[in-house]
Amino acid sequence: MNRKVGLFFGTFNPIHIGHLIIANHMVEFSDLEEIWLVVTPHNPLKIKSTLLDNHHRLEMVYRACEPFEKLKPSNIEFGLEQPNYTVKTLLHLQEKFPTNNFCLIMGEDNLKSFHKWKNYEVILQNHNIYVYPRISGEKVQNQFKDHPKITRVAAPRMEISATFIRQAISEGKNIEPLLSNPVWEYIKHMNFYK
Repeated sequence: MNRKVGLFFGTFNPIHIGHLIIANHMVEFSDLEEIWLVVTPHNPLKIKSTLLDNHHRLEMVYRACEPFEKLKPSNIEFGLEQPNYTVKTLLHLQEKFPTNNFCLIMGEDNLKSFHKWKNYEVILQNHNIYVYPRISGEKVQNQFKDHPKITRVAAPRMEISATFIRQAISEGKNIEPLLSNPVWEYIKHMNFYK
């Protein structure tokens, strides 16, 4: 039987407790057996001074996931041609791990713009999507309302943003409760976001 693996994509700049709460909730309260937190690489064509190098963000995800047996860090996109699209990553993963059944995890806000994704029909045809709630006013496209491949999971609504965390650190605020201890220690040690 194929293992159901949820893919949770993000820049994770930095990974925070909101990410961990959602990932853990998805693996504990759905039929997903494992969650891979896929670190999105820095696009070399874009200048983004606030985005840490790939290996630093992966290291933080690794440290954050360590206590959770069912959460795994993934750098699968690091080796793919940039700019990359989710549909390509899914194809690559399916070829590399043919016994896994890969599913996408996304916030409701992403589902609202999912019809704009490259080859979204192909993604829906071949993969299930697990959606967690977000606070936002936009409407979900009718075609995704009761789609058989889309499962809504009543996860806690997390409105913590990495942008807020970076800003707060640069202002010298103590935001330690918003990060897992190993991530906080790493950020402090490396003097990131100052």
